[in-house]
Amino acid sequence: MAETAKILVVDDEPSMREFLVILLNKNGYGAHAAASGAEALTLLRQRRFDLIVSDIRMPDLSGLDLLENVKQQDLSIPVVLITAYASPEDAVLAMKNGAYDYITKPFKVDDILSVIKAALGSRQEKPPVKNRDSFAGIIGNSPEMLKIYDLIQRIGPTQANVLIYGESGTGKELVAQAIHQHSDVAANAFVPITCSAIPENLIESELFGHAKGSFTGAIANKTGLFELANNGSAFLDEIGELSPLIQTKLLRVLQEREFKKVGGTETIKVKVRIISATNKNLEEEVMAGRFREDLFYRLAVVPIRMPPLRERKGDVPLLVDHFLKKYSALFGKEVQQISSYALKVLMDYDFPGNVRELENIVERGVALESSNIILPESLTLSGHRLGRSPGAETVGEDAFEAAEETAFALGLEQYITEIEKRLIKTALARTGNSRMKAADLLKMSFRSFRYKAKKYTI
Repeated sequence: MAETAKILVVDDEPSMREFLVILLNKNGYGAHAAASGAEALTLLRQRRFDLIVSDIRMPDLSGLDLLENVKQQDLSIPVVLITAYASPEDAVLAMKNGAYDYITKPFKVDDILSVIKAALGSRQEKPPVKNRDSFAGIIGNSPEMLKIYDLIQRIGPTQANVLIYGESGTGKELVAQAIHQHSDVAANAFVPITCSAIPENLIESELFGHAKGSFTGAIANKTGLFELANNGSAFLDEIGELSPLIQTKLLRVLQEREFKKVGGTETIKVKVRIISATNKNLEEEVMAGRFREDLFYRLAVVPIRMPPLRERKGDVPLLVDHFLKKYSALFGKEVQQISSYALKVLMDYDFPGNVRELENIVERGVALESSNIILPESLTLSGHRLGRSPGAETVGEDAFEAAEETAFALGLEQYITEIEKRLIKTALARTGNSRMKAADLLKMSFRSFRYKAKKYTI
């Protein structure tokens, strides 16, 4: 039987303290109470707790002071802060100093229980994962990704050809790079080529090279992909786009390990591992007669399916954290956190564009955010429905609900200020910094627009 999670409730208001203790005990937790921050520190020295739920405004030692003390003692204890004062400065400071989340009174019982469950889950031991640095920047701890990591390590040292298939944006090229890095020829070349990006009349030359004078414009000898990748790995992305003629020539390379340049007479011997990728169902392409069956089996000695992001939602927080750090550094910002409501919007979203779309959403969010926490209104999602059962709310409804919560957290005046500033900046960007056109876009008088722009120093 799993051990009951021990939660320390800290609040100087007796009624709230008693309410939280009863609520938590009723829901299967072991709740203990402290009437002040000082008393909480004493209890923390005497026993172990899995979570702290604390009021911010307390007379002797504030919740923020308590948070600072806790983080100095044990960084692994999550802290959820509660307050009746909707101060955006407190919210930003709390998240920056390491609070798991920040909730304002009055709150819904379901909301605080959801945050507590998530906070406790954040402390649970994560599955053992190999060092992600050895997997070419692939991010993910989900069971689906752990299987792929294991497969990469097992097939890497072999010379077996690999076919990676899955939807666009799932990270197929990253897996191809990781396979090469785990091979015995990792020190040699990894040469990628996107088959669909090259005109059909040039693809043969790109793959095999050409001899000088072999066709109009061939003013010099050209070395092709396979020759460049000799004793290494060649990555053929979007392999399903190759024409029947090129498929036949590629099959010969796989069978004979030799080829001739376009217009050349010399036979070139190569030892190349082929790693290919496709977002098509090649088996269906074979049945339809658009892809050679013998070539398919040569390429797919080891097939690897990349799961879409909607099938590994557990990786979303990890990916968000990675992209926040990446784009904060790139844009010279300090956006290191995402609010629980904003993360909930992402967790409920289906991501038709997969990891690539999530990266784009976070990049845009960091660029738009003026504080150091990503709020729901900084997220721009497509109009697709959330990954919920039929009858659930749409993305727009869920985003509106999240915006309400943000308004409650910041206070109406501060919230409206942030929205006005963002809309003015967006309108200026869309109109090439023309204030007259921006005012027209926002359907307001130029005089009002000028006043607000001056007020917000825009």
